[in-house]
Amino acid sequence: MDFTFLASTMLTLLKAVPTTLILFSLSIFFGGLLALVIVTMRVSGNRYLSGFAKGYIFVFRGSPLLIQMFLVFYGLGQFGVIRYSFLWPFLREPMVCAVLSLALCTAGYTAEIFRGGIRAVSPKEIEAARSIGMSGFLMVRRILAPIAFRHALPAYSTEIVLMMKSTALASLVTVWEVTGVAQRLISQTYRTMEVFLCAAIIYLVLNFIILQGMALLEYSLSRHRRAAPQPLKA
Repeated sequence: MDFTFLASTMLTLLKAVPTTLILFSLSIFFGGLLALVIVTMRVSGNRYLSGFAKGYIFVFRGSPLLIQMFLVFYGLGQFGVIRYSFLWPFLREPMVCAVLSLALCTAGYTAEIFRGGIRAVSPKEIEAARSIGMSGFLMVRRILAPIAFRHALPAYSTEIVLMMKSTALASLVTVWEVTGVAQRLISQTYRTMEVFLCAAIIYLVLNFIILQGMALLEYSLSRHRRAAPQPLKA
């Protein structure tokens, strides 16, 4: 194995890591905000809002992310109302289209994860909060949201890892993140094995860091569940 080539390839791919991290971070941030809106509509009790949220979740969970990305990147420009609007200078950029498609997709999955967390909250805790006169907003902030997020965190950490891996699809809409640069190197060198091996190592390291961070967050949020140390008996 040519270790000199592996080292130069790794250095080249590492230069694309910031693009991957920007793509990932923006997608998770905007997808999370949209998921909060969707899950609020889903559990609102309003038939029309809940129906819209169900439809949104069904569409973005039921169709491939790759097709969604192609529809955003190639399809939005087909509509004159978009092409001649103030949005077009942004929507014609590959990075914006990639972030938009990733955020829309993860919002559907994340909304269902959050809904599962909300349903895991004991009704007795909500009744107790109401019995002491907590307002709706205060109850959500102090009772519902922390407990629901703690229950949803294991599944949400999996979704975050999947989103990191999904950033590789952005290379198909000309965003030069790690996978895109790897494909360009392969077209120049025809050394598929070495290049993709370096790319796989980078993704493994990034996902390891993410999982460790999520595990640390889960650990810090569940201190009350850990038994207090027992005093030593004489």
